Amino acid sequence: MKRKITEAIMEVNHTANQFKSSIVLLVQGKSIDVKSMLGLSITLFHDDEFKMEIHGPDEQEAKHAMQTVFAKNGLVVEFI
Repeated sequence: MKRKITEAIMEVNHTANQFKSSIVLLVQGKSIDVKSMLGLSITLFHDDEFKMEIHGPDEQEAKHAMQTVFAKNGLVVEFI
């Protein structure tokens, strides 16, 4: 199980870092930068459903890519 989560963290982080847009998970009143491996690790190990904000020049492409990578890894994400 840990390996699957670790692989998901790496894949989500790698995908996010391909974009210029700001990609942030909102979890328990905190904003977590998806491009930060540490913040993402803490979040994905402890939560099952996520809210995400994406802002920037390539936000539509980033939103599509993040939706795809979250779904591929069995994670639920809602964009706000």
